[in-house]
Amino acid sequence: MNDVHVIAYFAGDPTRTYQLVQWLEVLEILDGSHRVGLVLRDPDSADLVAARTGLQVFTAPTFPELTELYAALDAKVVLYCNNSVLNVESLLDSRRLHVHINHGESDKQSMASNNAKAYDRVFVAGGAAVERYLTGLLAFDAGRLVRIGRPQLDLPRTPLLEPSPRRTVMYAPTWEGDADYNDYTSVDLFGEKIVRRILAVPDVRLVYKPHPKVTTSLAPAIATAHQRIMELVGDAAEADPAAGHTQVLNGDILAVMPGCDAIVTDVSSVGLDWLYLHTEKPIFLTDRHGDTESLRQEVPISHCADVVDHTNVDGLTALLAERLDHDTRHLDRVAMRHHYFDDLHVGDSTTRFLAAVAEVVALRDRLVAAATTGTAITA
Repeated sequence: MNDVHVIAYFAGDPTRTYQLVQWLEVLEILDGSHRVGLVLRDPDSADLVAARTGLQVFTAPTFPELTELYAALDAKVVLYCNNSVLNVESLLDSRRLHVHINHGESDKQSMASNNAKAYDRVFVAGGAAVERYLTGLLAFDAGRLVRIGRPQLDLPRTPLLEPSPRRTVMYAPTWEGDADYNDYTSVDLFGEKIVRRILAVPDVRLVYKPHPKVTTSLAPAIATAHQRIMELVGDAAEADPAAGHTQVLNGDILAVMPGCDAIVTDVSSVGLDWLYLHTEKPIFLTDRHGDTESLRQEVPISHCADVVDHTNVDGLTALLAERLDHDTRHLDRVAMRHHYFDDLHVGDSTTRFLAAVAEVVALRDRLVAAATTGTAITA
């Protein structure tokens, strides 16, 4: 086991494994140069992840088991894709460098967590993320930030949608979050209206692709609205089989995007992934809070998207039809893509990620060697 150089640590339950799963292919590439081991705290999560990858998977449910495993692995770097409260048990290990890689790029408030101060490095997508940390946190060391882009967006994917002569609009809402401050979903407030307005667009195909946690939500308002949306899509598909209206509850949303001509989404990583991969196609961004001024300040992508809230959702059909026929926001999206992702092209993010991990691995070796000899070195 001591040939593992990099640990990807995950302490979430099975409903959150999507956070790690989206990194698996990138970690498999990294494994070619630095052996990667996945360390999970939840046995059920470990089973789910092990079925998705050939990487080594280790399970350590208790803290003593974790410390014993870390001693056996003797890895150099630990990667974290979320801010689970159990991350602190891994962070107690002082003989490795700890790197936060997150599980997406978005403008949700949770993206610039004070927890970032616990990590030796924080990998971020680009300029917008740097700005988010420096303006959102007090006394944060900017030297910890490393701009790597979004490696997942480099990976080729087989499209999940069949080609259609119709204009395809995807409604891709996020979940309600784990606290009110992090609630950006449109599902409960006007999800049904959005679906009805999309279905009213001439010559349209609707694709409903909710966040995985929308489908398992225990919040009554979310669960009820999601079920109603499913019924609306099902009824529309039955009434007009040739349209191809559908819901995609499983599978990678990045593989759904190529078959779509426009997206209606919430503040989440989905809109930014679309901005990176499909800059030439319109974005419609929901605002459940109805606070345009705050949205413009806190969510830069809103400057290149049409914002949908309770005041204008009834006019979404006409606006969608107009943008599909005459898109006037393309140059705005090009500029905003640069703000979020620098000048990266497909393939560049993976190169940056591999180089950044290699640099941290080498730094750890230098620090350990210096500690052994009593030599001072700057991290």
